[in-house]
Amino acid sequence: MAEKKNDVSKLKFEEAVNALTEIVRGIEGGEIELEASLEQYERGMGLIKHCRGILEKAEKRIEKISADNKTQEKEEAEEDAEDEESGELF
Repeated sequence: MAEKKNDVSKLKFEEAVNALTEIVRGIEGGEIELEASLEQYERGMGLIKHCRGILEKAEKRIEKISADNKTQEKEEAEEDAEDEESGELF
């Protein structure tokens, strides 16, 4: 059952950040004992790794969208230039 508790791979980014925030509050507030703090610290590190992975995927997706948009703009500019050279209007 501990595996399911520590399995963060299915959490959405916001859920993982909220869980991490709760862990930090608990550890900093001294609300939990040392052994539990170590377990929570370990879970927190897993949450951080999970969040970083989500952010990396989002960054790659944004880069792809930006690259696709630049390619489309370049193609449109080339088409416009060709139209102007041939004397075509809309």
